[in-house]
Amino acid sequence: MFWYEDDIKRLEKQRTELTFQPETLFYGSSTIRLWAGLAEDFHEFGPVNLGFGGSTLAACTWFFDRVMVEYQPKRLILYAGDNDLGDGRHPEEVFIFFQEFTRRVTNRFGSLPCYFISLKPSINRWHLVDQFIYTNGLISAEIKSNQPNWRWIDIFNTMLNANGDPIKDNYGPDGLHLTEKGYLLWKTIIRNALNG
Repeated sequence: MFWYEDDIKRLEKQRTELTFQPETLFYGSSTIRLWAGLAEDFHEFGPVNLGFGGSTLAACTWFFDRVMVEYQPKRLILYAGDNDLGDGRHPEEVFIFFQEFTRRVTNRFGSLPCYFISLKPSINRWHLVDQFIYTNGLISAEIKSNQPNWRWIDIFNTMLNANGDPIKDNYGPDGLHLTEKGYLLWKTIIRNALNG
């Protein structure tokens, strides 16, 4: 996990420079980190962007206690797991990381309302789509059955066209990260979940 050290130090420095106590923690991989308009898109929810590039759900879990020092949020939103599968981990491993992550959240924050954004159907990783669907199924079922403080936010199906393929306009040239249009879609879906 040492290769994330610079990013984690950046998040620690960011925390010391904050002039407000964030109400909403957005945590996860580069899809979160690269969300340039996040503060404006969710301004009334008092957000802070705690994304770090290339992070896996394993890394988010590993660094959780360190990153969350001094935060006292009203809610937490997580997007991670995409890179785990891209790195060759199995859906069951991602599921185990999610279970461990929920334990750490409970230990740190108690019954904090939390939201898990489903893994997205990216063009770059379309060859792994069955694993993505299976992982989404495992985590959504866990939330429904065993995680009363968590809510599932499904962005997967909305990002597919009528033929069941990823909508290209939502993705940049790498077929992995989101365009402004992709973030607009996410903004709408996530805001609906927060206001629901």
